[in-house]
Amino acid sequence: MTSRIDARFAALKQQGRAGLVTFVTAGDPDPETSLEILKALPGAGADVVELGMPFSDPMADGPAIQASSQRALRAGQTLKKTLALVRTFRAGDDVTPIVLMGYYNPIYIYGVPRFLADAKVAGVDGLIAVDLPPEEDDELCVPALNAGLNFIRLATPTTDDRRLPAVLANTSGFVYYVSITGITGMAAPDTRRVVDAVKRIKRHTSLPVAVGFGVKTAAHARAIAAGADGVVVGSALVEAIRESLDQAGKASERTVPAVTALVAALAAGVRGARQQAAE
Repeated sequence: MTSRIDARFAALKQQGRAGLVTFVTAGDPDPETSLEILKALPGAGADVVELGMPFSDPMADGPAIQASSQRALRAGQTLKKTLALVRTFRAGDDVTPIVLMGYYNPIYIYGVPRFLADAKVAGVDGLIAVDLPPEEDDELCVPALNAGLNFIRLATPTTDDRRLPAVLANTSGFVYYVSITGITGMAAPDTRRVVDAVKRIKRHTSLPVAVGFGVKTAAHARAIAAGADGVVVGSALVEAIRESLDQAGKASERTVPAVTALVAALAAGVRGARQQAAE
């Protein structure tokens, strides 16, 4: 059975362009505003949505995403509420792929079989667990695949040709290439190196390759999209949320428009990439 992720990347290939993958943290800055943002993302130009599962110790994330997790947790977000958020979104949108991204600990505490069953019913399409290496595939990856969910793996600049087959072994949906070493949101990627890395990964897999970490502007997005199947933006979006909050740290009337305006600009960059390359 074709997943929403497979269908979306197949459609993007047919259109001859890369996709925009947007990351926001579930429950940031509060449950109601988070739902508004989630509902608005596809209309603003998001092709795939990564939804962060808030966690108290997000070790791979930079200050912006760490802060978004803290805001969400303070506002009462839980994994159960994150699944409910997806379920509510699905009532009005049955086509946009949703990937839950985060750490294994909350899933383990929730209970893996229960989590996978509830995620599937809610309308989740894929999972990214940043702290589970291929050696631990039996923990979550293999059960997720058996439950009909894509399991998306991260490849990095230090993932060499010997390591890559292990990383790709049970990966499905797409490969997420982390364009810089280190934590999210800290540096801009070197476009030429990224394009070379995507070509190298594609020698090992037929899956689409989406590139993230450090992509903040439409110009960044356009440059990356010229050589990748997808461009992932996260830190810039959660920063847009933070900057829109009022003095008390609460959502304002600017919060949702701040996110959608940035997504629209990034989408325009992504959509213009192949066209620019052809001229």
